[in-house]
Amino acid sequence: MDETVKPLRAPPHISVYADQHNISNLVQTMLSSLVVDQPEDPITYLIRLLQRTTVDIPRVLVLGPPAVGKLSVAKKLSAELRAVHVTTDSLLEDQSEWSTQEHPADQMVRRIQQRLNEIDCFNRGWVLEGIPQTRLQALSLQQAGVIPEHVVLLEAPDDVLLERSRGKMVDPLTGDVYHRTFVWPLDGLVAQRLEEGRSISEEQRQAELQRHRCELTGLKAAYQHVLKVVNADQPHTDVYQQVLAFVRTSRRSRTPRILLLGPPGSGKSHQARLLSQKYKMVDVCCGRLLRSVAADGSALGEEIQSYLDVGRPVPDFLVLQVLEERLSRVDCSCRGWILHGFPCDLQQAKSLQEIHPPNRVFFLDLPDEVCVERISLRATDPVSGQRFHAVTRSAPSSEVQNRLKTRPEDNTHSVTHTLSQHRTHTAALQCVYPHAGRIDADQDPHSVFESLESRLTAD
Repeated sequence: MDETVKPLRAPPHISVYADQHNISNLVQTMLSSLVVDQPEDPITYLIRLLQRTTVDIPRVLVLGPPAVGKLSVAKKLSAELRAVHVTTDSLLEDQSEWSTQEHPADQMVRRIQQRLNEIDCFNRGWVLEGIPQTRLQALSLQQAGVIPEHVVLLEAPDDVLLERSRGKMVDPLTGDVYHRTFVWPLDGLVAQRLEEGRSISEEQRQAELQRHRCELTGLKAAYQHVLKVVNADQPHTDVYQQVLAFVRTSRRSRTPRILLLGPPGSGKSHQARLLSQKYKMVDVCCGRLLRSVAADGSALGEEIQSYLDVGRPVPDFLVLQVLEERLSRVDCSCRGWILHGFPCDLQQAKSLQEIHPPNRVFFLDLPDEVCVERISLRATDPVSGQRFHAVTRSAPSSEVQNRLKTRPEDNTHSVTHTLSQHRTHTAALQCVYPHAGRIDADQDPHSVFESLESRLTAD
């Protein structure tokens, strides 16, 4: 093959090393910090950046309407994360240095940028409460380099917020906020010194809520990729636990190498296609890949075709050779991949671990009787080689529907035998992948996809 058109290959150990040492996130953090902060001495700046106890310092926004509980959540969160709690009041403490010629909104953005770049926020991270309040403020902060890793948006119905604002109580010593009905201090001494919060009219409360509702869509759009909306109309402890769990999720950039395992009929191909379409990962179906290589006219393809012609399994050494070549291509190395149809037993799994170990593995669980029922409803187009299903993926036209054929291996006897073999090897595969996720595949495909997606994005 001409070397100029030969597919580029990346050694598999490169991506494994990058995952183990979080290289992608480290480089991304360093480059973005350099571009945003533009230090005069980049080398010294990078050394200082790397000398922090961790690169993954918290950078959190806590947003929401008045009386939703932002202060309580942000204060507790910053204490738990040992991050700096930054509030509007703290930013306004010293306005003597503010320029009278600069617009107040621009001055606030500049003050936030200065505060978050101070040594304590730089080393410990920050929890910024109640800012921004508008989409324009959010965009201005982004332009100034204030890029949060997590954005928490607390929400509650207006009637709940109005009721909370009426019974708001404040501890004058600590600034902690309580409520006569919803949150009352356990310490009697604290309860005795509580004072009523800022008193405003009902019209002012309604106006503040209306302003927030008008800006809500814009705020969500500005932070859509790092946003978590939390229902604050529940006990404070439950709200805080949801916020904490979200903030502790990693936003590390990791090339996905996903392995889908499960019995025939569990929907591996369908879920792989959905994941590939949404996240642009490479869908690697082992069976389809082998047929593609067999048809390319190469010496390897002819050898594989000789097994396919007589219906015999392709030997593992040939399958692994084909998989190693495909998974090493640049598209798989850059975009990630989803493999299904291999491995099927312990030895195959161990061999895959040696050449291209997956970093996420999922078992799609499905009862045998459901597997048999599903497989009996699928058929293959002999012209295109595509597989269709009467329920999950119907043929695109009556012409295609009329020429569909059921594969011999999809008859009930063959499927039952295959299922028996699968159950025999499942326990061994679980030993190789002890941390694999379990997905209930006995539900509609959309629900299965949502379960897969939630597990992937939570990682």
